[in-house]
Amino acid sequence: MRWLVGWSSAAAGSLGGPVGHDGRRGDGVSYGGRVGHEGETLQPVGSQLLWGDPDPLWAVGDWRPDEVRVVGVDPQTRIAVFGTCGATDEQLRIGLFAARGGALRHLTAWAGSYTAIVQVGRRLTVCGDLAGARPVFHTPWAGGTAYATAALPLADLVEANLDFGHLAALLAAPDVPAALHDSTPYDGVRRIPPGHALILRAGAREIAGYEPVASLAVAAPSADPDRAVDAVRDALVEAVRARLSAPRHVPDIDPGPVPGMGPAERRAARGMPVPGIGADLSGGPASGTLALLAAGLPGRPGTLLGHGTGAGERLLAVTFNDLAVGGREAELERAGVLAANPRLHHVVVAGSEETLPYADLDGPLTDEPGQSLVTAARHRARLASGSADHFTGHGARQVLDAHPARLADLLMDRKRRHLVRPVAALTKADGSVLVPARVYGAARRLARTPYRAGLEELADRLLHRSFSFDDPSGAVGASLAALTWGGAGPAARWLTGEALAEVSVRLQGAALRTGGGPGRRPGDYRARAALTRHAMDLRVLEQAAEIRSQRLHAPFLDNQVVRACRALPETLRVQPGARAAILRTVLKGAGVTDLPHGWGAPSQASATAAARAGLRMAMDPLLGLFEAPLLAEAGLVEARVVRKALRAAASGEPLPLDGLADLVSLELWLRRLLSRRGTCWTGTPARARAVPAGIAPQRRAVSSGG
Repeated sequence: MRWLVGWSSAAAGSLGGPVGHDGRRGDGVSYGGRVGHEGETLQPVGSQLLWGDPDPLWAVGDWRPDEVRVVGVDPQTRIAVFGTCGATDEQLRIGLFAARGGALRHLTAWAGSYTAIVQVGRRLTVCGDLAGARPVFHTPWAGGTAYATAALPLADLVEANLDFGHLAALLAAPDVPAALHDSTPYDGVRRIPPGHALILRAGAREIAGYEPVASLAVAAPSADPDRAVDAVRDALVEAVRARLSAPRHVPDIDPGPVPGMGPAERRAARGMPVPGIGADLSGGPASGTLALLAAGLPGRPGTLLGHGTGAGERLLAVTFNDLAVGGREAELERAGVLAANPRLHHVVVAGSEETLPYADLDGPLTDEPGQSLVTAARHRARLASGSADHFTGHGARQVLDAHPARLADLLMDRKRRHLVRPVAALTKADGSVLVPARVYGAARRLARTPYRAGLEELADRLLHRSFSFDDPSGAVGASLAALTWGGAGPAARWLTGEALAEVSVRLQGAALRTGGGPGRRPGDYRARAALTRHAMDLRVLEQAAEIRSQRLHAPFLDNQVVRACRALPETLRVQPGARAAILRTVLKGAGVTDLPHGWGAPSQASATAAARAGLRMAMDPLLGLFEAPLLAEAGLVEARVVRKALRAAASGEPLPLDGLADLVSLELWLRRLLSRRGTCWTGTPARARAVPAGIAPQRRAVSSGG
């Protein structure tokens, strides 16, 4: 796990100064003016100091040398960039001068995935990304503001307790930004929204957006589809090229042979990735596009000479073959055809019962809870055979596909004729002649519903446990349920009445706070919320399934790729098969035309079968987990209700398995958090860590009348 942390204090002081090996200036004053117990300097454990007094900044974790760059023009004006950034040092200087004048968007327009921090005198600017994969957190501390790219270090710093209202909202309405707002699992630690920057001036904080907001008074300007797709291609190519142009990294040297094991098996057994660059190759369009782009661009995309296969030019393509649950034969066949490319070295990872969801309930503590905790072992088995730099197609669905609520956007823009093809596809999938009228009626109702009324309606449904669980299943049911400003989460049915009332109060407060609404059309608003939710879960997955010395790259979540995808016309993205058609055009523009038959076809296999099989295999450990769960101690669920739901789902009843995964993952995260030892900081006693008192619910808004 890698993160940045610093603070902006109200106390004035000189900038710069010589640095000693113990983190103190040459004059004996500790950085930030903070001295812990017994005179020890307060600083993060295992940190690298980048600059000091009075607003210090540290990098913590196994950062590569090329992932941390600091460019300055004087001791009081400098920029730090963390991650994969395609900008040169000269471009960073230009961005620094632009940021000094207030142009923040310029800092987010380079290729790659990174966090930029600018210091101009006592003013600090920390830029978040558009998707939410690289978030920024902050909390009041010592008369100023502490900030970090992880929430747990700040929670340790202020000894934050759990925010039970946030945990309830994660279960009851995870896809509704108004329910979560800027909170985190830790009380008092806040998150800045995607597309915003945190600005600190001598301890005072301000949150500023750097993206323009489209007007609701007029229709969105019509964009040329061909030019928009070309922009997506250029952004993806630049995102991949930024990774290829970075220095290659060789993991720790293999200590020697093991009888009966080849080099690849030996590396996987020791948790070491293959040197060089690789990619997922699932047979789907997103991973296939990235693998073919990375293998086709010049610049030695494959493994290093003298390491691994020794080919020196081939990209390692990893395909996961789930032997415990079938149904993906067509995708595997397409992956094999793609892997016949001579620039690809294909590796198939066989999955067994040990890689089913819920098979391994042990794992590392992540910064936040997420559904990926129950599937981390499944992903780790695949990534263990991957490369030191590994491309994944995560985020493609969220940035390219059309959220069903975009049908309401088309009605608002008077583009009714573009509803014909998506509604016809839903009718064909359902087989009912009533589908067009139902979908059109729901889209029209959403287009005429104000944002505030939508939140109040959801708050009322949660308060009275009036969930739409009786809606038809399948694509039509999912589309109808999504044609709202916000819906209840799949785990809401198992929450206690008090927890649902708590979330209802949060939604009612958000409705009063926002007034006229978020300033966006409902489809665009729901699509951005879905992207943020996916990026948060991917961040949890990266931490839970982390392989030492490996970096996961998700170019579809890069700022420039997200911007290019948002510029796609809605009339293009709502058409059936739009994502595959766009990526096919992207590959054609990059010179790749020989794609297998059926490429881009939607997969008929579902994660449902794997999740249900995993539930059956892990039924005893799961029932033991919820014998006396911390979630029940916090008042969020009743243990017997969850145990009954687990047995019913394992026996085949049509229950929302995603909701059970949310419950299990949150219970696992709470247990790992409360069982941890130590803290992220030196200079503090052992008790100075997050949630020092364990599960101790505070008086809630619903019970206090607040």
